[in-house]
Amino acid sequence: MSDDRFDIVIVGGGMAGSSLACALAGLPLRIAVVEGVPYDAPEHPGFDERVIALAWGSARIFEGMGVWQAIRPEAEPIHHIHISDRGHFGVCRLDRCREGVEALGYVVPVRAVGGVLSRRLRELDNVDLICPARLEALRLEESGAEVVVATGDGSRRTLATRLVVGADGARSRVRERAGIGCHESDYRQSAVIANVVTSRPHRNVAYERFTDTGPIALLPMTAAGEGAKPHRCSLVWTVPGEAAAEVLALGEGEFLDRLQQRFGWRLGRFVRSGRRSAYPLVLLEAESSRVPRVALVGNAAHTLHPIAGQGFNLGLRDVAVLAELVASHADPGEAALLAAYGRWRQRDQRAVIRFTDSLARLFTLPLPPLIAARDAALVALENAAPVRRRLTRLTMGLGGRLPRLARGLPLRGGDT
Repeated sequence: MSDDRFDIVIVGGGMAGSSLACALAGLPLRIAVVEGVPYDAPEHPGFDERVIALAWGSARIFEGMGVWQAIRPEAEPIHHIHISDRGHFGVCRLDRCREGVEALGYVVPVRAVGGVLSRRLRELDNVDLICPARLEALRLEESGAEVVVATGDGSRRTLATRLVVGADGARSRVRERAGIGCHESDYRQSAVIANVVTSRPHRNVAYERFTDTGPIALLPMTAAGEGAKPHRCSLVWTVPGEAAAEVLALGEGEFLDRLQQRFGWRLGRFVRSGRRSAYPLVLLEAESSRVPRVALVGNAAHTLHPIAGQGFNLGLRDVAVLAELVASHADPGEAALLAAYGRWRQRDQRAVIRFTDSLARLFTLPLPPLIAARDAALVALENAAPVRRRLTRLTMGLGGRLPRLARGLPLRGGDT
């Protein structure tokens, strides 16, 4: 297509932006996805080697979008979650059987999800992929918007649209150009990421181990090959910011020994690790998730501490809610729709942000009264079924008012 008029322009073609375009695929809308990296490039954000913990509700959203069956073969189910406080008595266990579900969630390579979404986008006649391209200017009016992008060949295109969606990450240009402020807090921590192999099989248990320097998460991964036992886990090890470079520089043996000392022996010995990387941790919250003709989704609206693995799941619920509202309104950027989006998402976003931020801060404080209180809280969670169930449903992405996709229902126009 050569016409540069669209119903929706999505800026950012990573996980959140691609998911939104796929969610809207069945609607009679013309959509543009603006992305800075070609979809077939190895450095594309949808093709890296990290994993994500998909909540049960997120898997249902992907199922409603028609892409879960393609993702499922590379997804390792989480049957149990084991939460503990290193050196103290507090322990809490979450179990799929108590919820009557196949899994509390799934661990999936980002590469696998990104590959499925990008292939789906290429099949859609109503989606134009404009990449590589970079947002340069944004002009907003009551009746519509203009998005000016610089393309890979050095030219500029002006895209007219009724709705601009910022899905371009924590340093969102859409958020900046739309004049939406944000609150940012530096945790002064970094997350060290690696895949590790343990001497004992993981038995589909995800571990969240709190330590005095930050949490350690170990997520069960699929076996390395056919017939292999499931000994692989994805590691997210939170360390003080100044220690990240040192941890990355350790030899493999020393790295595994130090991890062993911090995590313990529940999975036996750590016997091998893959390539390590690290990134600094900040909490970022946009002052609003929408202004006239603009909506924010995913990390452009909120960037969380990785504790409890809620970041992408929260963003995917942004996508599901926005898609549902767009399906029920004639104008995808009208003020009433965007106001409804802001109201609907506010409670979920704030609850998850408070939950993850409180955990990240509370479990690193060494004060004895706080240690006793948090361990008592873990024991109470373990023994109080109603409270434990609320926590389980929160981690499964089933808290609050759920969009249709998260309830396993397809989108449909005309109602919500």
